[in-house]
Amino acid sequence: MTNDLALAMGRVGRELAAHDNGPHFDLQVVGEPRELVPIVRDEAYRIGCEALRNAFRHAQAKRVEAEIQYEPRRLQLRVRDNGKGIDPKVLKEGGRAGHQGLPGMHERAKLVGGKLSVWSELDSGAEIELTIPGSVAYPKKAVDKESHGRDPDSDGRRSSAV
Repeated sequence: MTNDLALAMGRVGRELAAHDNGPHFDLQVVGEPRELVPIVRDEAYRIGCEALRNAFRHAQAKRVEAEIQYEPRRLQLRVRDNGKGIDPKVLKEGGRAGHQGLPGMHERAKLVGGKLSVWSELDSGAEIELTIPGSVAYPKKAVDKESHGRDPDSDGRRSSAV
């Protein structure tokens, strides 16, 4: 796997879309791609891949989209489709008996201090959203430099715009 979450997610989505004339796949990146803490990158990738696989396998969708938002205060990953939706019983029970997809995604999100939300309506598709605070997602040096206006390796004086 690459260190670039968008590149890795895009590769998986394109491979899934190419299989058996699958749904159209689109990836959007909002904000400037940033370095991620390794465990956050790995778990976000695994959650994203699971969400993509589920959408391509089960949704009967014509379109699957992934969006990664790099914001100072959070990292957000969304996977959505325009398919048949998730059975309300499956959502209520937190997954299908004998399957670890949704429970595993929730567990991985919790492991990295994130929150996983799942929305779906029958015949209207589904959306999986992972949100991780920037203070957890981005290496400390990058967060300090951005939020405090200084480089933590400098002499400690704050810089300011004139």
